[in-house]
Amino acid sequence: MAKLLMNFRNTIIVSLILALIFIIGFGMHSPGGFDNIFWQALFRYIHVVCGILWIGLLWYFNFVQIRKMPDIPAELKPAVSKFIAPEALFWFRWSALATVVAGLILAMLRGYLVDVLTLGLAGGFDPISDARYMLLGAGVWLAIIMFLNVWGIIWPNQKIALGIKEADADAKAKAARIATLASRTNTLLSLPMLTTMAMTQTMFG
Repeated sequence: MAKLLMNFRNTIIVSLILALIFIIGFGMHSPGGFDNIFWQALFRYIHVVCGILWIGLLWYFNFVQIRKMPDIPAELKPAVSKFIAPEALFWFRWSALATVVAGLILAMLRGYLVDVLTLGLAGGFDPISDARYMLLGAGVWLAIIMFLNVWGIIWPNQKIALGIKEADADAKAKAARIATLASRTNTLLSLPMLTTMAMTQTMFG
């Protein structure tokens, strides 16, 4: 067991296999089998797992890495910028994409994709029946803005700041500042976004 757990890839493979067994078990034993409700549950699971990875890395960057980088001795900083940051950014950007795609598919399967994207205004707004779509839709749009921030601003500028894309020192410093501000913006938006997601599902189902 220790040998398995010391190998990250094998640990994740076994975890995925166990998860797949449970997923198939839910499909086999749920009242409707592998029906629309099953696929809703599956995409909600994917949405949550990828969201944990995305927001977890966002918070790692902002709670830890960005704050502590000025305190790291200059000779040690390349260890972060050349090895840790590029790997973290790989999982960060792809988990952002997977989170948004899975969330939109889930909304489509539940039949309210248009309602949430229009903040409940599709077909006219009813403050009683459409409030859930307005609240959830606000969170969806915050998540989409954050996703676009990751791919359109953070990642392109991080490539320059980390030296993945060639640039002079001034361009690297400017790119690092832009990436930091964009990342901090996503951190600011993350709590209200998660509030709408969690509270809407709990209070409205």
